Amino acid sequence: MRSNVLRAVAAAASLMVFSAAQAQNQSVEVMHWWTSGGEGAAVGVLKQDLEKRGVKWVDMAVAGGGGEAASTALRARVVAGDPPTAAQQLGMNVRDWAVEGSLGNLDDVAVKGGWDKVVPPAVQAFGKYKGHWVAAPVNIHRPSWLWMNAKIFKDNGLTPPKTWDEFNATADKLKAKGITPLAFGGQAWQETTVWEDVVLGIGGPDFYKKAIIDADPAALKSPTMIKVFDQMRKLRSYVDRNFAGRDWNLATAMVLKGEAAMQLMGDWAKGEVIAAKQVPGKDILCSVAPGTQGSFLFNTDFFAMFNVSAAKRPAQLLMAQAIMDPSFQVTFNLAKGSIPARNDVSMDKFDDCGKQSMADLKAASAANHVYGSLAHGHAQPAGVQRAYFDVVTKHFNSDQSSQAAVDELVRSVAAAK
Repeated sequence: MRSNVLRAVAAAASLMVFSAAQAQNQSVEVMHWWTSGGEGAAVGVLKQDLEKRGVKWVDMAVAGGGGEAASTALRARVVAGDPPTAAQQLGMNVRDWAVEGSLGNLDDVAVKGGWDKVVPPAVQAFGKYKGHWVAAPVNIHRPSWLWMNAKIFKDNGLTPPKTWDEFNATADKLKAKGITPLAFGGQAWQETTVWEDVVLGIGGPDFYKKAIIDADPAALKSPTMIKVFDQMRKLRSYVDRNFAGRDWNLATAMVLKGEAAMQLMGDWAKGEVIAAKQVPGKDILCSVAPGTQGSFLFNTDFFAMFNVSAAKRPAQLLMAQAIMDPSFQVTFNLAKGSIPARNDVSMDKFDDCGKQSMADLKAASAANHVYGSLAHGHAQPAGVQRAYFDVVTKHFNSDQSSQAAVDELVRSVAAAK
């Protein structure tokens, strides 16, 4: 016990002497999977901010929208005893690395920055481990958005659908006119992104909690879940033939170019809209996924700070401090399409879609209807998440019946727990 106390005191002392001056002429090696146009612009904001502070950015970008390739590369680095300074991570992955004891303590900069007062509790639950900050939250994403090409909707006299029945009616009209209703990428995380939209939209917030957060067998095998898979079969009929393996940003580009009318995707798609010099809410309409009004699914990109040598700590801590700076949070999230991880920053510079997202988050928080996204690593551990992924993608890419998919989902999730 005494040795643990001494180590804690020593760690605290080392943090107390941290200053920006110590970080000068140092570098941070950062692993991430932000490689699309909009994402690249957002990374550039952080890189430039740090370089202004005298810290060199060493980029370790690993392509792959879901982050699986980056996770594999990160595991290899950590096992080899050579972790990067920081790595982009989603909530459950942050927790896993913290449990393994691989992450450093950020309490010094967190206390000075008042993080506990300005970061929503749902986000803190992933950024902290045993009461200590181990990762800096960069943003809050909402994965349950419907993006629509405004010209296509106007030319065809359409309005944003608010329910799944309305969505189907809209898609049927577009399909009858030879217009691809839904831009889509056939990757497991994209399929599950849409699937969880349907779970929430058809079942409502309480059902989402039971089926996704709690993985309750009764919810998983319920008639409501059969309706969810029925709707997924309808959605399969609205995508083009070449969807398999398509990256999400290429699907977004289809909507931007008028090659498809709609996309169900998170607000990172808005970063592509901005990068293409189009206006969110005007050229590309935004609405929450059908039936999800009043609830808020979220995922947050964290930079998990790994255990590094004492010589590298000043730059690492300066990076954490920079990430949580209010002005940076605004600038970064304007480029990324998300909203700030802090709830005390002005939304004046954000577009209507961003303002709606922040307002909806506050309303859903008051109603206790804020839930982590399964598809984006904030609902279940990786093994259980994979069980959901496998069933959803198998059903979407085959002629499997909804009942068979439900039966398999119950078995697979139970086996993965």
